[in-house]
Amino acid sequence: MTDGKMIAFVSNYDDNSTEAGFEFTFHCDICNEGYKSRFVESQTHKKKGLLRGLGQVASAAGSITGHYNVGYAVQSGSGALGERFEGMSPEWHKEHQSALELTMHEAQGQFKRCPKCHKWVCDNDWNEEAQLCIEDAPRESVEVAAARAAKMKADIEQKAQNTQVFTGEIDQRQILCPKCGKPAGSSKFCNNCGQPLGLSVCQKCGAQNPAGTRFCGECGNKLV
Repeated sequence: MTDGKMIAFVSNYDDNSTEAGFEFTFHCDICNEGYKSRFVESQTHKKKGLLRGLGQVASAAGSITGHYNVGYAVQSGSGALGERFEGMSPEWHKEHQSALELTMHEAQGQFKRCPKCHKWVCDNDWNEEAQLCIEDAPRESVEVAAARAAKMKADIEQKAQNTQVFTGEIDQRQILCPKCGKPAGSSKFCNNCGQPLGLSVCQKCGAQNPAGTRFCGECGNKLV
């Protein structure tokens, strides 16, 4: 059995084991980057392969002598494999447990346990100076750089908001054709009937008015 420390360590890992052997990937509790253990071959699987080969020889011999069940008995002695780990032999499960404990000790050297939050973290998420994970003790240089970058971005956005990028005037009034009465567009001739669209300038306020307008749209002065 594993102690409390080991149980905490193996709470975040992937079991990549197969019938042929055992392999585990342990993950950092913060960034989830992993450390994959070395592959440990299953001696049970290796032995079963050897017995399977002997069984095939015995089966061939039995077909000559009439003892057809000899080879089958040897092969079925190892037990059938079910879904993933279900159906594995007791010997395989013992190997699996031993391999897990072995690779767990191997992988522990790649992680550090935060004494405050008890997370197992990789070197990228460990504050060596504070002896805590970066969630409990962020690195000062990193936080300063991040804060400066955030302030710089905010200053740029603020300056962009205060910068005038359009210096023209926006006139939302529509010019109506004095002949057909429809919106005439912005060209020299009406888009609908082709009537010339010369503008009349008010002598009082200087505003431009559509041709044919009798009174200025800005000041009401009578146009000549």
